[in-house]
Amino acid sequence: MRTVSKSFWKAVIYAFLLVIAAFALFPVIYILLSSFKSNKEILVGGLGILPTEWHFENYIQAWKLADFGRLTFNSIFYAVVVVGGCVVTSITAGYVFARGTTRFSKVVNTMVLCSMFVSIGTLSLYPQLSLAKVFGLSGTLWGPIIIRVFGMNATQVFIATGFVRQISREIDEAAQIDGCSFFKIFWRIIFPLCKPLVATTGLVAFRTAWSDYLLPYVFTIAAKDKWPLVVGVVSLKSSGEAVSSWNLMLAGISISILPMLIVYLFLNKYFISGLTEGAIKG
Repeated sequence: MRTVSKSFWKAVIYAFLLVIAAFALFPVIYILLSSFKSNKEILVGGLGILPTEWHFENYIQAWKLADFGRLTFNSIFYAVVVVGGCVVTSITAGYVFARGTTRFSKVVNTMVLCSMFVSIGTLSLYPQLSLAKVFGLSGTLWGPIIIRVFGMNATQVFIATGFVRQISREIDEAAQIDGCSFFKIFWRIIFPLCKPLVATTGLVAFRTAWSDYLLPYVFTIAAKDKWPLVVGVVSLKSSGEAVSSWNLMLAGISISILPMLIVYLFLNKYFISGLTEGAIKG
């Protein structure tokens, strides 16, 4: 009787998870399948999810209209630099906050964590853009890159701090006996042990950078040759031939989300490992 009851509740849980997964995945599946439909079929609507006729030329037209080759290069450049910078700054900050004993490091750590609960939204755009103009960074992607890298993402720092705390301090003590300094311990010993953490912070940073729209758009609004992929996709809705062509817009969206899905599939194992370990406070 107990076995039947256990099997019943297990089936209920799996059914509930399937419903949640269906709601979460349906928009992505709909976008991918609708990108192969004609514009007329999308506008007419109906209950059919699968295209009545597959239009692979939607991707070719969208690629040419938005100049996706250049936009993709801009997005790759933007994402790679942001990911590399965020990995270094987040893990370094996490190490300092986890191992630091000074009052200053504790105060800064508290301020960073408090920022997780404060959102100023777009209010920071104007002062950021004004500061970028002073340093001659407007009209380029370097402005958004610097903001993303040195903006100290609180979530990434929190995960990194928790992960480093799981590493035994005896390793640090042994390295100090051998004459290693505070940051030499980090570079030679702690950082090589943070592979799951690198994957986690890198994936979070990549997701933010690849799907970033507002910040790059504001900084490069007058320099279309610097636009990343997402900005170019949104611009399709007002770009001549693509106006009201939902099939081309959906094809462009599909092109922009595929790299994110591919990267997540390859790093999923390390992402979950780093996320769970970094979320535990040692």
